[in-house]
This record gives sequence, structure tokens and C-alpha cells, in this order.
Amino acid sequence: MSDATDRPGAAGVARPDPASFRDPGNRVFHHDGRVWRALGARDAEAYRAVSATRFWAEAAAAGRVVATREASGPHPVGLPVPRPGPGSSWSLVLEHERIPYLSYPYEWSFSMLADAATLHLDLLLEALREGVTTKDGYAYNVQFVGSRPVFIDVGSFEPTTGGPWLGYRQFCQTFLYPLMLEAHLGVPFQGLLRGRLEGWSPTEMRRLLRGRHRLRRGVLRHVVLHSVAEQRIGGGGEALREDLGRSGFSSELARATVANLRKVVGRLRSRRADSAWTAYRHTCTYSGEDRAAKETFVEEALASRRRALVFDLGANDGAYARLAARHADWVVALEADDVTVDALYRSLRTDGPANILPLVMDLTDPSPARGWRQRERPGFAERARPDLVLALALVHHLTIAGNVPLGEVVDWLTGLGDELVVEFVGPDDPMTERLLANKRPGQHDDYRPEHFEALLARAGHLLRRKELPGGTRTLYHLARRDGPGTRDG
Repeated sequence: MSDATDRPGAAGVARPDPASFRDPGNRVFHHDGRVWRALGARDAEAYRAVSATRFWAEAAAAGRVVATREASGPHPVGLPVPRPGPGSSWSLVLEHERIPYLSYPYEWSFSMLADAATLHLDLLLEALREGVTTKDGYAYNVQFVGSRPVFIDVGSFEPTTGGPWLGYRQFCQTFLYPLMLEAHLGVPFQGLLRGRLEGWSPTEMRRLLRGRHRLRRGVLRHVVLHSVAEQRIGGGGEALREDLGRSGFSSELARATVANLRKVVGRLRSRRADSAWTAYRHTCTYSGEDRAAKETFVEEALASRRRALVFDLGANDGAYARLAARHADWVVALEADDVTVDALYRSLRTDGPANILPLVMDLTDPSPARGWRQRERPGFAERARPDLVLALALVHHLTIAGNVPLGEVVDWLTGLGDELVVEFVGPDDPMTERLLANKRPGQHDDYRPEHFEALLARAGHLLRRKELPGGTRTLYHLARRDGPGTRDG
């Protein structure tokens, strides 16, 4: 769990997590960088039963569920902790491990969403064998710690009473259908899922998967028949669950359904071809001498002191994110091309390092605040402030390809974190010339190194500057005037 919502306010007061309000039986709070969950009597009883099972002990030991302990000693002032006698608000308080940086399914690549779905189903199968189920099947119950998926909604688990799995429809809508959309139709799911936090209904998905797609594994059962049942019952929900129960949908059938979902998800593969960005390092205009000088500059900036969090904007294949990972606790690597992010994620999953979180993000349209009152899912820049931002070979794409004024780009980059390592690719660089070829004459006349440096000078304190040997690219290491980089010099 992240403390991204732990904003300054009244001293000593624990703040409710804005995404933790839909289940009245438990609530998440943030205080002083720590994450707490308060549970009512029924949920506290359920947690104690669940946490006593073998599946829970093994999942916790393997880091597949968020590290959790029963809180002891003093609790944060303002948190409605259990009190003896009448009037107690809560019966149990838990403390969770912090998630270094929150991310959401519409920022994940295909393999990330598939791995998160697999984790959810594997945990549920293990739980069902010991008489435990989950209340829901929401994709937002999973977060990534680096490249490792972790189930965070501890309050979702409860002893089963038999009958259908209550999370089936939600799992299909937020996990299975986005995966099917890309696997069967070749359509990336990120933008559509960002616009529909609850995903697509079975009936909507049925309209998309027509003809031969109906013959693909899982489509008839989890899309077509699911849609028919939903329409017959009148929209699904509680009525659908009651109908399934009357039809003899036992806990054994629930296990069979989950096991079938697990097979379907495990066989889904993205149809997308390799992106042009995956070959960028082999086609870009760097000479070997330029590349070596750039890596040296970036390494020296990173090695000046250890950072807790680094953003790598426009990370491409993650080469500089890996460099940053040697000198930071956590690195968030952002790249607009989902196929490139998927390749990076699979590489990190296999070979590490474990402290890089790759995300799909168009930096000209980064994830906004979403959900109830636009607070439930914080926007990209609201979740955490990095100690250092890498923006390498990025500015020309934002300014020329994205038509974002240079002053706006500098203002945004310098405001994101305490320090900035940025590369300016000059107007006479072959890559910039290629981008300018499709622009009106004079449209980007202010895209000049002297103008860029003047903007940087107004924004912060320049620590270091280096022009690469090729003469068309320059690197800068900048710190906020009141930031730690300034003090360290």
C-alpha cells in the first residue's frame, strides 16, 4: 500500500485512503508514511480465520499478498482504533507494507495484466481448497512492487458459504475481457480501460467478439453464455448470483469455473507485432562515443547520492532505468509504447533488477485522477514525488512531435521532482530534423539550445552540463533551488 494520499494536514491525523470506501467492513488509512487497515467485527473475524489457513501463510511468505501484521502499541492519533466496551468503531487494526508507487491496470502492459490476473486466480484456487473465497474480482486489488504483482486487498478474503464466486463478473470485466480484446482483436486495452474503470460488460464484449472469435477458448463460456445469463436475469448482479445458486452452482462448480479461467488466461497471447520503438537503440543516431559519454554523465549524476524514487520518462527499452536502479530504491520507467513496455517487463521479470516498475504512459496525456470525485485513482504526478527525474531524448518528442511549447515542457519537467537530468537534442540533429520535416516553416523557431538553457536557469540551479562529442546533443543536471541537489552541490 502506498502513502501517496498521506498529504500534509492536521498534525497527527490519519487520513482515509480515497479508494477505500466501497466496503463498509474495513477501511485503509495513511499516517506518517505508514499504511493501516481498520476492520469491523465481522471482517476482523473473517481476517483471523483466513490468516490461520495454510494458503495464507504460504502466500504471505512468498510475498504474493501484501505484508501485513496485526498492529500493537500506539496507533496513529485520529485513527478510529478498537476500544473496549460499547461504542467501538473497529475490532482490529492491521498495518500493511507500503507500495512504493501506485499503478493501475490501464498503465500495465499485456503481460503485466495477465500476470496480475494469474496471481488473483491462483490465490483464489488455493483459498477455495481451504474454504476461503474473495468478495470481488477487481483488477485494482493487485499492485506491482517493481516487476512483482502483489494482492493488496486483504479485506476481500472471507470464509466461503458455498455457492458462486461473487467476483466472477468483475474479474471478467476488468481482467479477462481487456486481455481478450488484445489477444483476439489486436486492440490495446489501456486507453479503453482508462475510460471505463469497471471494464466492459459481457453483452458489450459479446458484440465485439463475433464470427470465428466465438470459437476461441473461453469466449463461448465466459462471454457469450455469460451475456445470455446476464440479459435473462436483467443485468447480472445479485439477481444473477441468486439464480445461479438456485441452479445448484455449488462451491465445487465455483472451483471449476476459477480453474477454467486460469487455463483461459494462461493461453492468451498478444497479437501485437513488435513496435518500432523496440529497435530504437539500434536505429537512433548516437555514435558509440556519444553513447558512452551520455552513460557516464547519467551514472555520475545518479551516483552523487542514493535516491528513494527515480522517474525515467520515455524509458524505451529501460537501459537508463537499469542504470538508475543501481543507485535508487525504486525506479518507475514510463514509456508510451505498450509493446516496448511489455518487452521490458518480461525482461525484468526474468532477469531483474526487481526495483523497476515499467508502465505504459503517454506523457502528452498522462493518467489523470479518476473514479469517485476524481480522488479514487490519483493522477500520475499526484501519487509520489521523485527525488530525481530522467528525461533523456524526450524533449524534442514532446515539443516537436507533441506540439507542446518548450516553456511548458521545461516547467513540467522541473516541477515533477527535486532534481532533473535532461537531454536537449538540438535542431540540427538528424532525429530532430526528421520530426521537423512535417512541420510548418517557423513553427518551432524557439526550439534552440540557448532558449532551452534560459528556461532551465529560471527553473533551478544547474549542477552540471555536458555537450556530447557529436555536437548536436547536450545533457544537463538541474536541481530545484531549495532542493537537496543544491545543498549537495
